[in-house]
Amino acid sequence: MPDVNSDLMTPISTTPLVEISGLCKWYGKFSALFDINLNVSRGEKVVVCGPSGSGKSTMIRCINQLEEHQAGRILVDGKEVKPGMKNIEDVRRDIGMVFQSFNLFPHMTVVDNLTIGPIRNKGISKSDATETAMHFLERVHISEQATKYPPQLSGGQQQRVAIARALCLKPKIMLFDEPTSALDPETIAGVLDVMIELADGGMTMICVTHEMGFARKVADRVVFMDHGEIVEIADPKSFFNNPQTDRSQLFLSQLLGH
Repeated sequence: MPDVNSDLMTPISTTPLVEISGLCKWYGKFSALFDINLNVSRGEKVVVCGPSGSGKSTMIRCINQLEEHQAGRILVDGKEVKPGMKNIEDVRRDIGMVFQSFNLFPHMTVVDNLTIGPIRNKGISKSDATETAMHFLERVHISEQATKYPPQLSGGQQQRVAIARALCLKPKIMLFDEPTSALDPETIAGVLDVMIELADGGMTMICVTHEMGFARKVADRVVFMDHGEIVEIADPKSFFNNPQTDRSQLFLSQLLGH
């Protein structure tokens, strides 16, 4: 069986896997991101939170250039990610991303959704890709659904399939863009449990989420954003118990009701 665990078990290192410096992004005259500076080490779990429209999703989408930035610098594993780069797909292979919507192919079975990327992008044989896909479907506790089609699954099950699909490319980092926001309360816990297992296994993760219980349990650092800027960065205990800015305090009081 292919070694499907080696790239996922990464202890926290002082070497940044992602380096963001002076990042700026505009939409016309609107400044979506301004002077973003953030390093994420290998094996680190970073939760990004803040009010709607604060630039959280835009920031992580710039990391794999789903959004192009106009100023600043982004490095992923030492490679600069910049607008118009011809080999962006080489960088994206190292970056798994899970969206609010599941983006699964509805006409393909679950296992085919997982194997199409490795077969087309990495030239892996169908048998090896299927073996890897089944491993990760087991890892997200949904292997029994392998032959079904996405519309036959619940939202929570589809999101777990989306996580397994991203893992099949053996990424160096996982980006989560509010992965539970489209789910009903009964299915959120299952998806968060899978993310917690990934975190416990050493996966480098940047998670945009409003799930503060998840942040308390998993995050090494919490990044709070507002109006396109990073307002505060702290460990979870400090952030939740003693936020340092008025904006952080207001956000937490509205979100947590105190």
